[in-house]
Amino acid sequence: MNRRQVVAAMTGLGLTGGSLWVARNGLSGIQSRGTDQLPIRVETLAAEGSLAGETPVPTPGTVTVVDLFATWCAPCDDQLEILDAIRPEYPAVSFVSVTNERPSETLTRADISEWWNRNGGAWTVGLDPGSELLAAFGADGLPYIAIVDESGTVQFGHSGLADEETLRAELDAVV
Repeated sequence: MNRRQVVAAMTGLGLTGGSLWVARNGLSGIQSRGTDQLPIRVETLAAEGSLAGETPVPTPGTVTVVDLFATWCAPCDDQLEILDAIRPEYPAVSFVSVTNERPSETLTRADISEWWNRNGGAWTVGLDPGSELLAAFGADGLPYIAIVDESGTVQFGHSGLADEETLRAELDAVV
């Protein structure tokens, strides 16, 4: 292996280890502000199924699945695949995925959009660099899924990977 390959391998291990640590220990430093702060407007990105601009999260007057993720989070890749599998079954439900990562020179908006497209995202994707959504939902780990009813009440919240059966059951109870 050359130096570049060694650095890439070590970086991959670091990201995987970081994902595992967050999955087990949660996100520190995020204080719950409560869902009375919702909806929160977030910047949206130009990507598959998403237009650049902004949107309120959750979508007012609509049952909304809110997926909080990070591009470095390995279980978030799996969560995206699960959401993509069930989304066609719920055409009246709004799906929104949001990362709290901060665009910078090392992780640009284009990088996040490319990750989104590579991982099969096909609905609105946004940015929450101030972690306002994490705080409002009281999320203590990533991925984090919330199902919010039409009146804006959180009916389901889950840190960690949520499987298809659980999400279907929770959605069926709300729609």
